[in-house]
Amino acid sequence: MSVRRGQTKSYFASADDTKICVVMVGLPARGKSLIAGKAMRYLAWVGIPARVFNVGTYRRSNTPQPNATFFDPHNSEGEKMRKAAAEAAMSDMLQWFSSGKGVVAILDATNSTKSRRSWIYESCHAANVETLFVESICDEEDLIMNNILEVKTTSPDYKGQDPEAAALDFRNRIRNYEKVYETIDDNEKHYTYVKLINVGSTVIINQIKDYLSSRLVYYIQNLHINPGQSGSLAMENQNIILQALPGLLKKSGVPPNTKIVIWTSTLKRTIQTARHLAAETGYEKLEWKALDELDSGVCDGLTYEQIAEKYPEDFAARDEDKYNYRYRGGESYRDVVIRLEPIIMELERSENVIIVTHQAVLRCIYAYFLNTPQEQSPWMEVPLHTLIKLTPRAYGTDEQRFKADIPAVSTWRAKGTSAKHQDYPTEIKA
Repeated sequence: MSVRRGQTKSYFASADDTKICVVMVGLPARGKSLIAGKAMRYLAWVGIPARVFNVGTYRRSNTPQPNATFFDPHNSEGEKMRKAAAEAAMSDMLQWFSSGKGVVAILDATNSTKSRRSWIYESCHAANVETLFVESICDEEDLIMNNILEVKTTSPDYKGQDPEAAALDFRNRIRNYEKVYETIDDNEKHYTYVKLINVGSTVIINQIKDYLSSRLVYYIQNLHINPGQSGSLAMENQNIILQALPGLLKKSGVPPNTKIVIWTSTLKRTIQTARHLAAETGYEKLEWKALDELDSGVCDGLTYEQIAEKYPEDFAARDEDKYNYRYRGGESYRDVVIRLEPIIMELERSENVIIVTHQAVLRCIYAYFLNTPQEQSPWMEVPLHTLIKLTPRAYGTDEQRFKADIPAVSTWRAKGTSAKHQDYPTEIKA
């Protein structure tokens, strides 16, 4: 029996190896919170304990929706409250590290002055925590305006407010920060940092010394921080879904001239679906070996009932730990997550993608975008013949579902329910 139980340690790092504070730097509307959220999601997805400490969240506990004057550098009361919020975030972060639970913390704030960055560096150094400063710089007006549009509709600071009034106030907030903003320069060359200029069109890296930091920087420099869209589809009845898919895309609100790339596995049924859709829409298509279905080894083609009869110990072990269980001669969900990392990297570089692949693979990708622990991914419901539209935002991922009117046998079951009590499908569906 080939089973792996209780493996929770990341294949990158553990809490015994290193502790890193990723310090976001930059003016408002430069994509810092989006970068912070994506970085945390990526780290958690590959098994590294990570957490975002957003200074704005601490500040909102006392000042829920301040106007731009609160951020005026000449507003001494506002400055006092902003400093208190930063200190509270720092205190909680260091306590989280000292508890032994944390490996990477992300301090999400403007951190726009040399004095603030020096304080962060010294505080972390005293606690034996490394710092990695990530500065997002943008001087392209179109990109800034896109970010302002995103903030005014999604930021808790402007919840329930008139969008245009929110946008005006936010521009004034930016002007207040511009009065004191100091970019990272040669006087801070002893810091480990990465500068992303105009959405990563230029990247400057300084003093990267360890493996985990280098992996994180590699991920960050591949990010496309303007919100894009990913659509995913799991399929069973291929001929019918071929006819329904163009209609699902239209229903999802994708404009006719949108540039979209279709990604599939290397298996015939997904390639044929992509070929048909590409012919209908003119979309480019790509095949990825990493998107192939979870390899069920000697159990390939067997029903759950047949596995229970032929390999009862394996059947019970998989019920006990579906994420870590590896089929004889096959894969586990954990194996799929590892081979999907290049897919995640490429997705983050891309704008609009449709993924046509298999349920187990989609569960892992779906868990990434919804920031769900991968250990829970085997129990995520990914319905057949449904287009799932995911749009990453600074404060989460928007999800919409568009279901084709096609009968399908559901193979999903909740965690803790035995397959012995389910209706068995005609063959195994991971």
